[in-house]
Formats: sequence, structure tokens, C-alpha cells
Amino acid sequence: MSGPVDLTSGPSETVLDPVPETVARRLDAARAAPIEHRREALADVVRAFPTVPDGWAELAELARDDLEAYAYYRVGYHRGLDALRRSGWRGTGLVRWNRPSNRGFLRCLDGLRSTAGAIGEAGEEERCALFLKQLDPAWPPAARGDAS
Repeated sequence: MSGPVDLTSGPSETVLDPVPETVARRLDAARAAPIEHRREALADVVRAFPTVPDGWAELAELARDDLEAYAYYRVGYHRGLDALRRSGWRGTGLVRWNRPSNRGFLRCLDGLRSTAGAIGEAGEEERCALFLKQLDPAWPPAARGDAS
């Protein structure tokens, strides 16, 4: 007789840890700030918690132009890769949108994709689009309105 049979199939899935409650409260408060103060409020959160991709994604969405947004999304993407590696991801496997704690990273990657296209980086745009589909074969999510 041989050893146990592995009945799991398909690639592994990585789920990032949720944003700490302190950070979540600060992000919520920054999002609720009057529009004329929101960008600076989000920047304060990112300064305090620079390793959290969610903050970078929020800040990028309030960027003054495509190039600034691209830079914020790129930093958030790299911070997300760092978090994925700390969570056991080894460069392959699923990172799905349906896991709320993955959304900050995926928002940064998708934002990087769209702003790369906006600034003429077609190759980067294509690489990001492919990476999103590899991480979550159901990409794009049906409704992004539930993004945190």
C-alpha cells in the first residue's frame, strides 16, 4: 500500500491578514474627512502605516494626475507583495478578490495596470492584467463597490 493520497487540487490560495483595527479606524476616519482635507488625511495614515496597501490605494484614488497615481499604486503593489510573502506566498497561487483582506493589494495592482496604460506603459499594463488573472481567475470582480 502506498502513502496517503492528496485529494487537493489546483493552486494554493494566499489570504492576507486583515488590516489591523487601528489602521482600519484611521482609514475610515480619513475617508470620512471633508473632500478638501481627505487627501492629506489619507497621506497621514500612509505615513503612519506605510506597509499597508489599502492606504496607498486610497491615496492613489485621490492623486492629482495619472503619474502621481501610478507612483502610489506602485508603492502599494510592492508593499502588498511584501505582505503576501510574509503570508507564505511564494510567487504562485491564488490571491482572490473575494477575500476582503486581499483587496488593498489587488486594488493597487489593478490601479497600476490602469495608470500604466494612461501613461503609455503598454507592456506594464499587459503584465499587470495577466498577473491579475493569474491571481484571481474570476478577475475582474463583478462589483468593486464593496472595496474597503
